[in-house]
Amino acid sequence: MGSRREHNAGLTLIELLVVITILSILATGILPLSQMSYKRTREIELRQNLRVIRKAIDRYKQLVDEQKIKVQALSSGYPETLEILVKGVEVGSGPVPVKMKFLRHIPRDPMTEDGEWGLRSYSDDYQSDIWGGQDVYDVYSKSDKQALDGSNYRDW
Repeated sequence: MGSRREHNAGLTLIELLVVITILSILATGILPLSQMSYKRTREIELRQNLRVIRKAIDRYKQLVDEQKIKVQALSSGYPETLEILVKGVEVGSGPVPVKMKFLRHIPRDPMTEDGEWGLRSYSDDYQSDIWGGQDVYDVYSKSDKQALDGSNYRDW
């Protein structure tokens, strides 16, 4: 009978280096994908929040045009602030006025640290960074970064 060598359980240094190399290659591939996925999720949230606020502004303007919301004579018909859309306004001219709210809360801008929106009034230039303060005609992101498609967030 020949002598049998006992097989030591465990990993050799070469096997350990191969495993570490494979794991590092996988990690370098996954990290950019996870960052892109995170950015895409925030972009989707930005589009949804912009859509919600703009629909609320449009609904307010529609009710003003239908003369269901009373405004001053020379007013553009857009809300004076975003907070009005949350607090609500008196609608209708019947014996019992109804308070209508357009938003439950003001969604935050997911692309900026403070979550604040840039505002434009009806009389502002469409590319203006300074809000005139008369009303809220439109909202935009204050972020100066670019989206995955190459456009700027502030242009959405």
